[in-house]
Amino acid sequence: MFAAVYESCSTMITSWEDLISKERSTELDVWPFIESLTGDVISRTAFGCSSNESRKIIQLIEEQGILSVYDPQPSNYIPGWSYLPTKKNRRVKEICREIEELLTKMIQSRKQQMETEGISKNDLLGTLLESNMREIKAHDNQKGKGLTTHEVVQECKIFYLAGSETTSTLLVWTLISLCKHQTWQDRARAEVLRVFGKDGQLNLESLNQLKIVNMIICEVLRFYSPVFMLIRKVHKDVQLGELFVPANTELLLPLCIAL
Repeated sequence: MFAAVYESCSTMITSWEDLISKERSTELDVWPFIESLTGDVISRTAFGCSSNESRKIIQLIEEQGILSVYDPQPSNYIPGWSYLPTKKNRRVKEICREIEELLTKMIQSRKQQMETEGISKNDLLGTLLESNMREIKAHDNQKGKGLTTHEVVQECKIFYLAGSETTSTLLVWTLISLCKHQTWQDRARAEVLRVFGKDGQLNLESLNQLKIVNMIICEVLRFYSPVFMLIRKVHKDVQLGELFVPANTELLLPLCIAL
């Protein structure tokens, strides 16, 4: 999948070069470009394409996230609020229906292609469908074995939801951190030029030589985690030092550290 990621990144950098001035410094808002980049990468690696349907799915999921997080109504405190036909609730249901329809169409098209040609594309959706088909055949097409189309749709939604905003957030915080700590920016730039050369092409093998760049990314993840907490459920009684945690207790584990 390296080639797909490289192509998406190259397209974004080229668009930046077209926008900046050659004579003087230029201010560029990189956030919209990086949001588009991560969505494009997921479209290529998960579905083997960067189609209008994929971009539409990304836009819908982003809107769904905004409606879920920035809710001015006290829906978390009034039982049944999410079932009322408010403007926001109607839009949320409409978005869910549109996403389901778009993903179902893509999945059905890929299934037909696999059945006709007998091969699958080397992307996440192809791998998922191929594995699912083997599971179903291994159980002689028994009902209840393997994933249904609806379950595959839910997995595809996770591809977008878990991968797009988290990665774009990491990239933006990395750029901000490099601006604040320009000594490390100089070190990272020197390392990239040493490994790839001034006009060199990126390749997967050489990426492993970027030790300083990897250190910077890991440090940014430590300070600015894209996921601010984890939720885990205890399935049996656990003793953590002096703390006793009974079974079926949900633990909220914060990941962010104080700066």
